Amino acid sequence: MHRQTRSIFLIALGVAIGIAVSATGIGFAGYGSDKIDAAAGESDLPLKELRTFVEILNRVKQGYVEDVSDEELLENSIQGMLTGLDPHSNYLDEDAFEELSITTSGEFGGLGIQVQMSNGFVRVISPIDDTPADEAGMEAGDLIIRINGDPVKGMTLTEAVNIMRGEPGTEITLTVLREDEDGPFEVTIERDIIEVKSVKSRMLDDNYGYVRISHFSNQTGDNLRKQIDGLKEEADDSLDGIVLDLRNNPGGVLEAAVSVSDAFLDDGDIVSIRGRAPNTDKSFAASPGDILDGRPIVILVNAGSASASEIVTGALKDNGRAIVMGQKTFGKGSVQTLIPLESGAAIKLTTARYYTPSGDSIQARGIKPDVGIKHLKVTAVDSSISPLSEADLAGVLGNDTPDDEEQEHAEDTDSSNLAEEDYALYEALNLLKGLHILTAGKYQD
Repeated sequence: MHRQTRSIFLIALGVAIGIAVSATGIGFAGYGSDKIDAAAGESDLPLKELRTFVEILNRVKQGYVEDVSDEELLENSIQGMLTGLDPHSNYLDEDAFEELSITTSGEFGGLGIQVQMSNGFVRVISPIDDTPADEAGMEAGDLIIRINGDPVKGMTLTEAVNIMRGEPGTEITLTVLREDEDGPFEVTIERDIIEVKSVKSRMLDDNYGYVRISHFSNQTGDNLRKQIDGLKEEADDSLDGIVLDLRNNPGGVLEAAVSVSDAFLDDGDIVSIRGRAPNTDKSFAASPGDILDGRPIVILVNAGSASASEIVTGALKDNGRAIVMGQKTFGKGSVQTLIPLESGAAIKLTTARYYTPSGDSIQARGIKPDVGIKHLKVTAVDSSISPLSEADLAGVLGNDTPDDEEQEHAEDTDSSNLAEEDYALYEALNLLKGLHILTAGKYQD
């Protein structure tokens, strides 16, 4: 970078902090204390900090063990300025900005995990449903400390993501730290095309539905309504309630969270956004029309439920529309704005916080469930001794109604299987059934 380019940088620096500095012939080494003092006299410039910044640039240029380009120094300075604000603000160079466009296209080659940087390591926010990472057993909260044997420490998030992304069919080995494991362990994952479907559904039991939202995209609201219509049809228009599964949902598009919340609300507030910049404050309210006509909802959440999924959880909980079950959510209550730059790069800047209808910010706090469930694995116990019942007693009096024993046994087996496969979902279904019994008279057609 020659002297004129350096001067352009200093002009940009001056503009950014509200001053105008003459750029004639000024480079890093040429920007002395007299010029800083002169500029400081024109505004409330943090004089001490600016002089320290320039001094460090000079020291690095003169004394670092290897030659470092001015471009690299300035880009690192910008990156540090943004990442020092919070974990979600960062600088995206042209390659990183292009990579973001790829990930939002809905189809790409990779592992299928949402990640962020945490103390120099890559932290898994959540695996995406039905992707290689999910099938390999990656979990929310996992720390990736090595990628193909290379330490993650020192990499930027963009560098780490670029290594993990790759041609479908190729393998990658991640070294992972997990809270309940004694030490690091390796996970080998085969990359694949990641096609993310944000909404899935099925019937859990007679007239009780299950809806899973893995993330929030522009189509999530419309897809949710289609899935609910399908469940109603399958239940012969007698859908008695749903379990809404938002576990390991890292968030996504704000408008999608609003649309999903609105689908289940007749009225009331959904979420409000408050920031410092002009025209940042917004609020969203529900429109008339509840696609379930008041039927009960149980929301499942865990530590991987973040951002937009917390908006939905907070909206339905605060409006008394749903019971929240599971574990405390992630606690990401901030809004990021993507700001393209003339250079082709961009910055992702935290511009506001969002607040639930009760006025609470869940930033760094999360949402506490109404009914807590620990992360458990349930295993059936085999026993050759069956408990006695009235039917086993000698000379028992017979029952004069049709025998439904076979059907009841089938239902017990189905419930047992669900408890082993997904204990939290099993408990959510039991709660949903109880809510239906308790409130059935309130929504009779």
